Amino acid sequence: MKQATIGISDSKSFDLKQITSSVLNNSVVVFSTNYLPMARINIRRAVALLISGRAEPLDLQDTKLVWVLRSPSVAIEVPHHIRLKITTSERLWKLPSVSRRELLRRDGHRCQYCGSAKQLTIDHVIPRSKGGTHTWDNVAIACEACNHKKGDKYLSDTGMTLKTKPKAPMHPTVAFAEQFWQSRGDRE
Repeated sequence: MKQATIGISDSKSFDLKQITSSVLNNSVVVFSTNYLPMARINIRRAVALLISGRAEPLDLQDTKLVWVLRSPSVAIEVPHHIRLKITTSERLWKLPSVSRRELLRRDGHRCQYCGSAKQLTIDHVIPRSKGGTHTWDNVAIACEACNHKKGDKYLSDTGMTLKTKPKAPMHPTVAFAEQFWQSRGDRE
């Protein structure tokens, strides 16, 4: 294995394969044509989009953050953010049906009353016997103990409170965009 020296004044030598693979392990944020952050993709996919002309570099707040990938004949600058040039119709996203698996995913595999992760069941916030429906905004994950304690009563009758209000899951692109802008706001 050959060693490569980086920088003229730097006397440390680094493994070239390790440096290249560490760059290729990074990810790039992809924006739609209307500047909505859509997803994170790996650098290889970003290079393919840039070279094929289906994406263009995007500068946010004059940041010039780029990774440089070099080959014997070409050096490619890959920015941290790219914008798709082509417009594709958004894939239709259907709201998933209420199921145990989707509820567990939404509630983080935790009881929404006490936070336990053992013996989880589905609880109807407004009991079905009292007119409650089996919809996203009326079901939550509860451990057996909390579900038994609440029983066939309203929350106000039991004195119990939910850790989070039940709601339907968001479209994945909207969820990613929300997370992206929140993380940018935290850095500033």
